Parts: sequence; structure tokens; C-alpha cells
Amino acid sequence: MVGYQDRRLKIFAGNANPELAREIARHLGIELGDMEVGRFSNGEIRVKLNESVRGSDCFVIQPTCHPVNDNLMELLIILDALRRASARRITAVIPHYGYARQDRKARGREPISAKLVANLIVTAGARRVLTMDLHADQIQGFFDVPVDHLRAVPLIAEYFKRKRLENLTVVSPDTGGVVRARELAERLGVGLAIIDKRRPEPNQAEIMNVIGDIAGKTCILLDDMIDTAGTILEGAQALLERGAAAVYAAATHAVFSGPAYERLAHPGLTQVVVTNTIPVDAERLGDKLDVLSVAPLFGEAIIRIHEDLSVSKMFD
Repeated sequence: MVGYQDRRLKIFAGNANPELAREIARHLGIELGDMEVGRFSNGEIRVKLNESVRGSDCFVIQPTCHPVNDNLMELLIILDALRRASARRITAVIPHYGYARQDRKARGREPISAKLVANLIVTAGARRVLTMDLHADQIQGFFDVPVDHLRAVPLIAEYFKRKRLENLTVVSPDTGGVVRARELAERLGVGLAIIDKRRPEPNQAEIMNVIGDIAGKTCILLDDMIDTAGTILEGAQALLERGAAAVYAAATHAVFSGPAYERLAHPGLTQVVVTNTIPVDAERLGDKLDVLSVAPLFGEAIIRIHEDLSVSKMFD
């Protein structure tokens, strides 16, 4: 969509993923809002709006990815600036929602950081949240404002349809991701398998068993994010040991921390497919990494929110 003209619609971008913000603005055919986001000499964040937003419908594009705390604080201060400048409605567009893995008390004396962050975002001024593939669906309920939750599975499904791979099976790396994997399997019209594992410590996984027929199959190992890539690599090795012909890894959020790039370069992984919700150093994996753009999805959702239309119908 090009040339969307409505002076009441304004798009602002923090420093977390400016390229995605520019893509979304190009998709809408509008310019990004005029705003400066810098630092005082002591490191505190400084935000200055250089145009009027009074009565406008403002969208702030800012994933809370690495450095998570800096990007989160930047988002909060931008929201506060827009609220105090009398914006009519402020939507926090958070393609990747940080702290999402701390969504419950798994053991005593633990925080529920995902809820705390939701409270901060609403308090800062957000009156709606637009995000993609939350680590747990229940996080939508942590916000006391409407949440529009986009899904990357349709985008990933179209990618694999174009690849025309044969003898496919979609694999969930754990029981928590079965719903996501089942949707991809249904869209591709292929089978589903599940890796049964336990996680003794954060970022550590122990493969227990593989449920489903994967012998001789080309497997798509689907997850919501790839962080250190330990889960993906161990899952791929487990599938290959049990007779899989090849393993493709697919995920929405390319967190890629620690040894992720080195692990993803492992020959056991044929291809890695992610989206650009988070900036990715694509050159480090060369042709082995394909990055799909979510800009058209977010652009369409922004128009629908602005015009008070249904966002869920995008996925019908």
C-alpha cells in the first residue's frame, strides 16, 4: 500500500529497529514523525518532539530487544512525551516484547516481569498495544488496554510454499509451541511432530523423546524465538539422529544472543528462517539465513487500527 494520506496518523520510531520503522512508513507512503531521541551526558534518555501531535493517532515502533533495558526505557519516555503533548491516541507497536519469558511464577519468590513491564507501558501512556508472537498468549491479559496480537506463521508458511519442499513435517521444539506448529502444519498440509524435553535451567534444554513420524522427512523446526540457539541445535541433532533427512529452523524473533550465530552455522541445520522484528546481522550466516519482512503486516494492522477496522480479519 502506497500513499496513505491522513494527517492525523503519525508514526514515530525509537532506536531499537529504525530500519523496520522506515519500511513500515514506506509501506504506508508517509514520513516518520520528526523526533529526536538522544542521551544526556550522564546517559539518561532525552526525547524531543519536533512537530505537533495534538489530536493525532500516534504509533511508536519500538521492539524491546537488545539492549532490552535501554530500549524499554526509551519506549516509556517516548510514550510519556506523546501523552503530555496531547496525542489523541497512542499505540505502542512492540514487534518483539522483551521480558515475555517471565510470565508466571515457576517457583517461589520469582517476579512476573512480563506483567510489570505491561504496567509500565500502560502507565507511560499507551492506550493500545500492537505486537507479534508473544512468548505466551496470556500476556495479552497483562495489559489493561486492548492488545492486537499479530502472527508470523502465515508469512513463514508462504515462504515454505514457495520453496516447494517435499516430504515435509513441522516439528514443535516443546509442548508449549504445539499450537503454533499445528497452525503451520495445517497451512502447509503436512504432518506434525513434537519434541518432548525438559529445561533444568534457563537457556538449557534436555531432549527426552520425539513424538511423531520424522524418519526420512524434511523437518521444519518452528519456535517463537531463537535466543542462544541451544534448543534449536539440540532439536535438530535429535531429529537427525532419529532419521530426519534435513532440518530447517524457523522462528519469529531472532534474538541471537551469546553463541547463537556459531550454533546456527552447524551443518545439521540446512536453513534458518526468521523475521525482522529484531535487527539481524544477516551477513554472519550468509545464504544460510533468510529474513522475512513483517513491515507489510504491521503497516496493514496500523491502518486497520487507525480506521477502527478488524485486525483479526487479516488472518482469515
